[in-house]
Amino acid sequence: MAKLSTHVLDTLSGRPAAGMAIRLDRRLAEKDAWAPVAQTQTNADGRTDRPLLEGETIPTGRYRLVFGVAAYFRGLGQVLPDPAFLDEVSLEFGLAEAVGSYHVPLVCTPWSYSTYRGS
Repeated sequence: MAKLSTHVLDTLSGRPAAGMAIRLDRRLAEKDAWAPVAQTQTNADGRTDRPLLEGETIPTGRYRLVFGVAAYFRGLGQVLPDPAFLDEVSLEFGLAEAVGSYHVPLVCTPWSYSTYRGS
């Protein structure tokens, strides 16, 4: 089974980021054109309830995950500057294996983020 999943850790609070909006886009053949694939938000464990892509195979290509970082932290009552240093965090990555298992997490604060390829 192939899949793409994600989770978000709020390292400012030291807990999973529950309720953060996430959008998955796929790059189209046209340069800089993207099509939405999925839109969801994280659950109480900072994960999505289902993988963003799953099946016997998944389409290979260029993808982008967009995380609503500023809205999440403002929703917790965190006072952020206007404009926020990080509003939406956009991660562009490639899926080269149609039968692969990809996990692309976000670890963030209102001022920093990191990611990695998990499995």
